Amino acid sequence: MIVEVTRGNLVESVHHVAAFACTANGDVLLESGDADSPVYLRSAAKPFIAAAIIAAGVSERFALDEREIAVMAGSHSGQLFHLNAVRSILRKIGMDESALLCGAHYPYNEKAMLAMLKRGEPPRAIHNNCSGKHAGILALCRLLDADTATYLEPGHPAQRLILAFCARMCDEDPQQWPLGVDGCGIPVYATSLRRAALSFARLATLEGVDAADAAALAAVRAAMLARPEYVAGMGEFDTELMRSSRGSVLSKGGAEGVHGAAVLSLGFGFTSKVLDGTARARAPFSLASLQRLGALSAEQMERLARFVHPVVYNRAGRAVGEIRSI
Repeated sequence: MIVEVTRGNLVESVHHVAAFACTANGDVLLESGDADSPVYLRSAAKPFIAAAIIAAGVSERFALDEREIAVMAGSHSGQLFHLNAVRSILRKIGMDESALLCGAHYPYNEKAMLAMLKRGEPPRAIHNNCSGKHAGILALCRLLDADTATYLEPGHPAQRLILAFCARMCDEDPQQWPLGVDGCGIPVYATSLRRAALSFARLATLEGVDAADAAALAAVRAAMLARPEYVAGMGEFDTELMRSSRGSVLSKGGAEGVHGAAVLSLGFGFTSKVLDGTARARAPFSLASLQRLGALSAEQMERLARFVHPVVYNRAGRAVGEIRSI
């Protein structure tokens, strides 16, 4: 299964994609390419990281609302409402932006970025797309009475708790996982697309996990589907897929061409990885695959048309090709 990039009548580039889809019982619905080699899930793991934080009792302790939980599970684009949600979490736990160790970058949202440039305002850690997750981890540190200055370390109590939860979702041993350092500094685990799809199937169905973990998954799932704009941002792929599916598909992408989806309507999980890491192939491939699996209707695909067949423009704004999954 590949994604083609055309220019005129010719295929100019080709992206190969591996994918896997299964039910919570392990029934295989789709397998393409290598589904068993370890893949860093990157930000596609955020729903499970957020669920680990919720399972520990952070939501009750600090009275978190849906927008705060959604931004914890999201990769936000730096719009003002995203920043306000992160600030709200920090305020509730008695901390400020200086505690965020995720590093700084300009907002992904173009308007927000241009407004900052016009003001001559440099980016801060709160503008980082992962600042919501980091605020959630700091809340977990507060709950555990753990050091907030070393929360990036794999051996930190908060990270051990998070990795243990994520491992339970895929029936794996966290001690055996390859660990790397994510773009925002936290430990990032690698698992197979097969195991990751099982995690998303469990997120879709709440089956195959104990009651406490299921309750945490349900809380994160509900927040992401109720407030999808906090997961990515207005006009962004994850947000628009969740909005267009009207709550039947939960979507979370990650760096290097990773994508995961929990299909509530049909009870399965889907994961994919663009092998060369190119983000432009992710949405066309995932949408075509989800449609083949019956998760998206023709009407929903039409609403998502700009992600299904993105247009390739030249520097003058002329349409010169398209990106398509075949």
